[in-house]
Amino acid sequence: MVPDVSAWGGLELLEPLRGGARNPVFLARRGGERFVVRVSGRAEPSLSWELDLLEHLAAHGVAVAGVVPADDGRRQHGGVLVHPFVPGGPPSTADDWRRVVSAAAAVHDCTRDWPQRPGFASSTALLTASRGGDVDLTALPDDAAELVRACWRRLPPAPPCAVHGDLGAGNVLVDGDRVTLIDWDESRVDLPWLDFAHLPEDVDVPVPIDRTDLVTAGVAWEVATCWVAEPAYAARRLAELRARTAR
Repeated sequence: MVPDVSAWGGLELLEPLRGGARNPVFLARRGGERFVVRVSGRAEPSLSWELDLLEHLAAHGVAVAGVVPADDGRRQHGGVLVHPFVPGGPPSTADDWRRVVSAAAAVHDCTRDWPQRPGFASSTALLTASRGGDVDLTALPDDAAELVRACWRRLPPAPPCAVHGDLGAGNVLVDGDRVTLIDWDESRVDLPWLDFAHLPEDVDVPVPIDRTDLVTAGVAWEVATCWVAEPAYAARRLAELRARTAR
């Protein structure tokens, strides 16, 4: 899908970018400036929640890729969003990863009592509910759904907060001391611990749970959230989850 960027006068699409497994992402330019164009498939209330969150985080000093408004002032047109181009690359050193942990903790600290994203549900709510966001536990085999929930039950309670939802090297840009968290498409309100589940296991994280259980809970989330949208990937993660819990 090639996005329509006519609402941003003078903006020219250049080429697709890597990433964006579910949503197309393109490099663009206007004059001498570069931009990133993203297409979101989220419903308008859900997308507005995401953009409100980004504004809130930026106001509290968290580095995120903001939104370039269209010529009429709107933040998005038909799910098409334009972001400034953020320089940098993935984390590669221990110091980089420590900065990622600090950035995630800052997100959690400034979003206590943040409302849940419309249509989404936390891992805690999904212990009894069946659907939320990209998760539909009724689509999983019954034993797989129960296994997923059993892994989430091991997570310690905590005040809910906004979480990035897909925090890994591919969604972090490091430029010197600056760490920018990008691609908030899977963000929601949940337990803060889940944002640290996919970080390298030699990185210290502020989580009061055995690291193996944390990683396993993260794999369980990947199974649940990808089962419908990315079934082949989710099946591989389910096999991994079964192997992890059989040990």
